[in-house]
Amino acid sequence: MISINNFKKLSFFVYGLGSTGQSVVNFFKKNKIKKYQVWDDNNKILYKNKRPSNLYHALNSVNYIVLSPGVSLNKTINKKKLKKFEKKIITDIDLIFLIKKYYKTIVVTGTNGKSTTCKIISHLLKQKKIKSLIGGNIGTPVLNLDTQKDHFLIIEASSFQLSHSKFIQPDYALLLNITNDHLDWHGSMKNYINSKFKIFKLQNNNQYSIVNKNLRSTFKKKNLNGKLFFPNNLYYKKNKKKIKNTYLSLNINDENMSFVFTLSKILGMSEKSFFKSLNSFKGLPHRYELFLKKKNCLFINDSKATSFQSTKLALKNTENIFWIVGGLPKKNDKIILNDLKKNVLKCYIIGNHFNFFKQQLKNQISCLVTKNLKNSIIQILKDIKSQENKYNTILLSPASASYDQFLNFENRGNEFKRLCNFYASKYI
Repeated sequence: MISINNFKKLSFFVYGLGSTGQSVVNFFKKNKIKKYQVWDDNNKILYKNKRPSNLYHALNSVNYIVLSPGVSLNKTINKKKLKKFEKKIITDIDLIFLIKKYYKTIVVTGTNGKSTTCKIISHLLKQKKIKSLIGGNIGTPVLNLDTQKDHFLIIEASSFQLSHSKFIQPDYALLLNITNDHLDWHGSMKNYINSKFKIFKLQNNNQYSIVNKNLRSTFKKKNLNGKLFFPNNLYYKKNKKKIKNTYLSLNINDENMSFVFTLSKILGMSEKSFFKSLNSFKGLPHRYELFLKKKNCLFINDSKATSFQSTKLALKNTENIFWIVGGLPKKNDKIILNDLKKNVLKCYIIGNHFNFFKQQLKNQISCLVTKNLKNSIIQILKDIKSQENKYNTILLSPASASYDQFLNFENRGNEFKRLCNFYASKYI
């Protein structure tokens, strides 16, 4: 870490001017850092900013290139130029750790459960009157946060952000899990795993590493220095009945909660205080969100499930499912239900890639190609009339990205909720 005065002597190039890139520019302005240049592959955005006359020369002349997480080094139109200076590339999160800081940092990463885990940690600290701020991949760029001396800074770090990170050194680092995801961006599973382990690379023996026990051997092979902890999932499960919170008591949250439970013990919180503090927590939208009950039907919005590994959690923890699946499949993703088949009554396939899902699910469960959410919901509500179950679950857990029909998973989830509320009143 360096002082702000020495930081001002450095020069930067901000590549990508979305919300994260703009937060970097604002950070530089706020700290009176004048030696920086900007670039975006979108000419309309770039037109509004001062364009370097020679991109190669500009990249060559600076100390660091701050690459926005939405920019893939393998896909950008200037990939050859950027790869030439790859050693200079850092991220917005690196800037937090480059400057000498006076607050504690908690960094959370993993394929599934990052946002929920960060929110639970934030809620826990708030209940204990500990000041904290939360940002990163969860929504607010970290450089937009006004972090004070006595704060905890909770950062949700995506593999995109970590891929080029060089200075990240959290006081508490949590790696929840790693499954097949974002391989089209990273190029290989090895690159994806390496990006996640960046959160531990610079930790010293006074800092804490909380790691999924399935990743024990990978952690130890890398000769990392942080104090290593593995969440005791079984112990947490035995005690979770103490939580009087419907959402957190669901089995789908056990992994997230075992990490938070372990962190709370490291922070010196008592078990009684931990369980009591979480009774008022409310789950995030689009993550196994039970948003409607009508007669014998439960409606669950799990639009954030953008891979089958995420969807498996919902299928495992639910019965009598009318399952809506489909969208833009993840690279190398496979849908193998095995014993989950018993929980699914019928599957409804949406999206432009319906043939992929039809092929994947063939000979496993009964499927119908409905192509869009509206058709799916109407058909499900008609099909439910022929069932004699005590309850039925209408579950959107798409096991795929949303971009073939929607702007993002939030847009998909909100449309699902709107349609369910509208048609449930007509058919039930």
